[in-house]
Amino acid sequence: MTVMEQRGVYRPTPPPAWQLRTDPAPLLPDAEPYRVLGTEAAGKADEELLGRLYAQLVRGRRYNTQATALTKQGRLAVYPSSTGQEACEVAAALVLQEQDWLFPSYRDTLAAVARGLDPVQALTLLRGDWHTGYDPREHRIAPLCTPLATQLPHAVGLAHAARLKGDDVVALAMVGDGGTSEGDFHEALNFAAVWQAPVVFLVQNNGFAISVPLDKQTAAPSLAHKAVGYGMPGRLVDGNDAAAVHEVLSEAVSRAREGGGPTLVEAVTYRMDAHTNADDATRYRGDAEVEAWRDHDPILLLERELTERGLLDEERTRAARDDAEAMAADLRERMNKDPELDPMDLFGQVYAEQTSQLREQAAQLRAELEASEEEGADGAENAGNAEDADGEENAR
Repeated sequence: MTVMEQRGVYRPTPPPAWQLRTDPAPLLPDAEPYRVLGTEAAGKADEELLGRLYAQLVRGRRYNTQATALTKQGRLAVYPSSTGQEACEVAAALVLQEQDWLFPSYRDTLAAVARGLDPVQALTLLRGDWHTGYDPREHRIAPLCTPLATQLPHAVGLAHAARLKGDDVVALAMVGDGGTSEGDFHEALNFAAVWQAPVVFLVQNNGFAISVPLDKQTAAPSLAHKAVGYGMPGRLVDGNDAAAVHEVLSEAVSRAREGGGPTLVEAVTYRMDAHTNADDATRYRGDAEVEAWRDHDPILLLERELTERGLLDEERTRAARDDAEAMAADLRERMNKDPELDPMDLFGQVYAEQTSQLREQAAQLRAELEASEEEGADGAENAGNAEDADGEENAR
């Protein structure tokens, strides 16, 4: 007989004065994704904001189609399209103030462009020219992150540091549904909530982590419900409703800025294109599923709302499309030019002060380049002399 089995020896009792650390009710997301377009709330939406969102969505769609075309022309090594997710991309960029930081994933080049980054610079990584084609500090956009979810702890660290220094800075970190299965997701949310860091997590639930559907990744009621386990609010929003995404993110950013801590926002959306140009999406999803989501296209939803309210006519539609086409033409022209790359740039952005090993390697490369140039010059001179000799021989 064990101690547990002896009568009167052991009697389990609850911990003294035990109570919930946090009331979970205010943290729980709504049962259905929040929507604005097509509801009574749409009548209260700012008309100027809706027009701006529409112009950016049209521009963003054209950016996606042009970047996809560049991969087929061999001008980009790879492109993870955000076609169908433009509402999330645009809203994430527009809710931030100039001093705030955006932490994108590899699929979020459009969010960076919508925040003001040069489209060519946004695509430099995917072209294979640089690890990052822009100065993150200048644009307040962290490097595009190809490892899954590693940008999330970085966002928390920056936001926490800003809070300690008293800086008015909010970080908005973007991640896909597949990234929520990574340990970095857990660590970032846990630290953010404990530190009450001014950071907003935007999960774009586009249905698949490459080919793995969401129900093979999690048994949670929604990804937004995961917020409760960390002690932060979870919000569920229709990710194709640009007005709704902008409103929910605006509230989360304001809450973070005012000291209310982090928020996890799940935007339910759908990537219309394959995972990347190297992926065959027909192997894991059917055409009927894709077509069903085309009726819920973010541009179509906003066009319907604006048209019904008399805020969109043929002239405004044409102006938005002309602006988008001009952007695409400029991007196409500049990307069709071969970049002028300096091999010595390999050593320029590694450390603020180069290590002795880097200085040695740089000197070695510089010597090899100079030797190669000399050989090329000698070869050209010899070829020229040979041509002169041939000419003299022929003249005789």
